[in-house]
Amino acid sequence: MPTLHWSPEITLDHPEMDQTHLEFVDLLAAAEDALARSEAEGLAAYQRLVEHTAGHFGQEDRWMASTGFAPENCHSHQHTQVLELMQEVTRLARDEQDFGPLGRVLPELAKWFVQHAQSMDAALASHLQQVGFDPATGVMARPPLAEEAQTGCGGSSCSPSPSEQPAAA
Repeated sequence: MPTLHWSPEITLDHPEMDQTHLEFVDLLAAAEDALARSEAEGLAAYQRLVEHTAGHFGQEDRWMASTGFAPENCHSHQHTQVLELMQEVTRLARDEQDFGPLGRVLPELAKWFVQHAQSMDAALASHLQQVGFDPATGVMARPPLAEEAQTGCGGSSCSPSPSEQPAAA
């Protein structure tokens, strides 16, 4: 049974982000279901989740870069950390046949995602709305001034609680 289901608590009222997040939730559930059937199916489904997540994070990182987030912002940094963890879990399962981390990371990703969506992604969605960013064209109606660059996560805190980071492999 999937650990995470799409719900209003993770909806951001940003159509592009919500669609990408819905896909993440669906792929996470598919990986959990597949792993319950077999390790090989679980790894294949998890690899689809990792591929999607790389694109998902890349999209958000590009939006941040083009709308006034400083390169060292913690939202992008968290993306890097989580993606590296996901890729290491893939490597362990694929190369070392160690599926323990894969089984442990899926429910942790679900917990992390809810916190990330409600904090960092909600702040990003608000920022995109404030600057009038159109994801389809990349045009901003109200570009921020250079001195207004977002150096943090775009929210009120850049120090996520332990529950905001998936457990280590």
